[in-house]
Amino acid sequence: MNRKKILLIDDEQDILEIISYNLEKEGYQVFTAGNGNEGIAKAKEILPDLILLDVMMPEKDGIETCQDLRKIKELQKTLIVFLSARSEEFSQLAGYQAGANDYIVKLIKPKVLISKVAALLQLGANSNENSNYIEIGDLIIDKDNFKVSKAKEEFLLPKKEFDLLYLLASNTEKVFKREEILERVWGNDVIVGERTIDVHIRRLREKLGINTIQTLKGIGYKLVV
Repeated sequence: MNRKKILLIDDEQDILEIISYNLEKEGYQVFTAGNGNEGIAKAKEILPDLILLDVMMPEKDGIETCQDLRKIKELQKTLIVFLSARSEEFSQLAGYQAGANDYIVKLIKPKVLISKVAALLQLGANSNENSNYIEIGDLIIDKDNFKVSKAKEEFLLPKKEFDLLYLLASNTEKVFKREEILERVWGNDVIVGERTIDVHIRRLREKLGINTIQTLKGIGYKLVV
């Protein structure tokens, strides 16, 4: 059995012990680090499936640690989740902008945290980035035949709307930043304004449902499943 590897990076020893105990009971391989630099070195060594990362740490804080982790090629598919006592909106935005997949406030109960970890790992395992046929709930995207349907209703989308929807659906646990969307849907050689994304998102919402695509203000967009 391939046990998932989880790396905890936190300078509070009691937090490391409590979370490690609960994760290990669920069968995960758990590794720990007490600061950002130690965490980066450990991540390079073990290549974890998921990293739980604190924000406030000595030497290198969690935001900088996350940014450095995202620069490591071997860790591009690793899920990074902030687990922090800081609940302010600007802290959460900074976490997502640094490249995190999710942000959890530390008051979360152990059982809820375990469920959250399991759900994130399952979403990561079911990532559709290399698939031409994506099925998420009642939404079906067939890239080979350029077809989209939702609740058995078919939609004929213009190419850029289709490409944008396909990109968001390719990884539903990821928040796609506006810069990445512009680059991957419109390309570097085409000059378009950021309002172009807003217009295409609005049109997709009108066709597929207002709650299909979530906006993270100041960051980007995510497909809601």
